[in-house]
Formats: sequence, C-alpha cells, structure tokens
Amino acid sequence: METLTPEPGKSSPPLDHHHHSKHDGAALKDSTEAEVTKISLMRALVESRDPSSKEVDDLMIRRFLRARDLDVDKASTMFLKYLKWKHSFVPNCSVSPSEISDDLAQEKMYVQGVDKKGRPITVAFAAKHFQNKNGLDAFKRYVVFALEKLCSRMPAGEEKFLAIADIKGWGYANSDLRGYLGALTILQDYHPERLGKLFIVHAPYMFMKVWKLIYPFIDDNTKKKYLLRLRS
Repeated sequence: METLTPEPGKSSPPLDHHHHSKHDGAALKDSTEAEVTKISLMRALVESRDPSSKEVDDLMIRRFLRARDLDVDKASTMFLKYLKWKHSFVPNCSVSPSEISDDLAQEKMYVQGVDKKGRPITVAFAAKHFQNKNGLDAFKRYVVFALEKLCSRMPAGEEKFLAIADIKGWGYANSDLRGYLGALTILQDYHPERLGKLFIVHAPYMFMKVWKLIYPFIDDNTKKKYLLRLRS
C-alpha cells in the first residue's frame, strides 16, 4: 500500500483535476439523450451565473446532474454552491501539505491499486484518526487533498473510486462526529458521483452507535447505490 503522502515539494493535484477537455466527447458518448440535452442546458445556466463554470468539463456537469436525478435547476444550484465553496475554501485550487501536516503524519489513509472495474481503491484506518488540534477546517482540507489525489489517479473514462473503512481498534478517543460529517458533506455536496462503493469492515458495537448518528445525513442516492456495512 502507498500512504496518502505527497511527494516532497508537491501539493495536491489541482482541484477538479481531470484528463478531459471542457466539452468532453466521452460524456456525450456514454450519456443518454436526455443527459446530453440537460448537460447543454445546465452549462448555459451556470455559465451565465458564474463565468468560472466555463473551465469545467461536461463530465463534471453530468455528475452534478446525476446527483440530482437530472433536475437542471437543482443540479445547477448544487454546482454553483460548490463553486462558491471552492473559491473560498481552496482559493489556490490545491491543498498544500503544510496545511495538513498533522493529518498526514497519522498515516491513516492509503491508496492501493484498482478494483476489477478500474476504480482506484483507498483504505482508511479509523483507529489512526484523532480530532485535529488545529480545528475542523484543517481536517476538511485533508479530505479535499485525499479526494483530489484519488480523482487524479482515475484512468480516462473512470469517474469513481472504491473505499474501504477499516474500523478495527476504533474507540471513543477516535470518535470525531463533526469531522465525519464534514467529510461526508465534502464528498456528497462537492464531489458528487465520485464514490463507487464503500465497505465498512471490522466495525465494533461502539462505532455502530456513532454510525446511527451519521446515517441520517447520508443522501438517498448514496444509501441506495453505494453503501455496504459489514460488521465483525
């Protein structure tokens, strides 16, 4: 396994890193006729509201549409909220390792090859995570760094990753409800349709109590399509 640590002197990949041109042919090739039409409608709408929308590719537009069941208005609102967050939270378009040194030092997240569908695999060890002494925003930046590193490893034509959360050894000292909810928000609201599957393994009874508090905040698409819980 390779720990989620940047190479010396390097920051994370640029936010929204992709291998595609803005109007990506792959998006049109793999899209339904309805999606093709709505990608065009949504692009026109969001570009009129925020000119920086012109820099994103059709695959990103499609991910937001799919996250809102192809409702152009809802997807556009979600996307414009994402852009506002990106400009304020990650103004340099990438996260510097110096901003997340405490979380990197915990070595709690690794990347390990790809699954049979070609999706990058990440493994997180919950027992290695402790609440960030520098505050919630520092941990959120670590989450952004991790997601962007995963996205940068996706081969052309792949948009999702697979995650394994190993809860073995987790105790209340590792409990960080605000951090978990912050990570969930970043994944669902700002990186929609990126998670392919989540496996939770070796979950002790104590963790399941915390999980019950998190579960209501998970959107229906994630519950229905991606989430799998495994208990020891």
